[in-house]
Amino acid sequence: MKTVIIIPSYNEEHEIGKVISACRAEGFNTIIVVDDGSTDATADNARKAGALVVSHSINRGTGAATQTGFVAARMMGADAMVTIDADGQHEPKDIIKMLEHLRNHNADIVIGSRFMHSGNRIPYMRRIFNMAANFVTFLLSGRYLSDSQSGLKVFSKKALAKINITSSGFEFSSEIIREAGYFQLRIHEIPVRVIYSPYSLSKGQNLATGLSTIFKLVIRTLVR
Repeated sequence: MKTVIIIPSYNEEHEIGKVISACRAEGFNTIIVVDDGSTDATADNARKAGALVVSHSINRGTGAATQTGFVAARMMGADAMVTIDADGQHEPKDIIKMLEHLRNHNADIVIGSRFMHSGNRIPYMRRIFNMAANFVTFLLSGRYLSDSQSGLKVFSKKALAKINITSSGFEFSSEIIREAGYFQLRIHEIPVRVIYSPYSLSKGQNLATGLSTIFKLVIRTLVR
């Protein structure tokens, strides 16, 4: 099974090489970094670590970067696609068990849930934002998940062909769940480890982006 790893990245020069090396250490050699208009050495460091780099000329948002990854994986004939965050919070070894679950349990999408793993210590505000996003995602898609906003996901060839992301920001994760419901794709969740460092906590959804994501999800729910 040809597996393509997609890493959406924006100004991740400090961690991107480590993430790529950790993926390669688990046997994954087809790695695409989508450089979303970075102004630092993200692209150069990604290439040095052995990844292919697709660059946006401007910063378009993590949703747009992920959609670019979908397009690239299709063009490469991927049988499975994996998305993983660029800030080092995920353990690439979890990808192996997610791929095994995809193959063995007839799933189309496997989401790595941070909240199903009892050993994870997740900051309070991130728990609150995730609960709110999970609820709005349920209103949007009719599917309740424990970690709708997880950046660690595995997609089957069928899901890769069907899903099209139009959201540019963090709300794209909920759009994926809605798309999966529309196409009757099977979503499974399994527990994964997450490692929060001062660096990873400085990335992703802070108070402003969290509130913005929830607001955009509410609007999408009202106008669907």
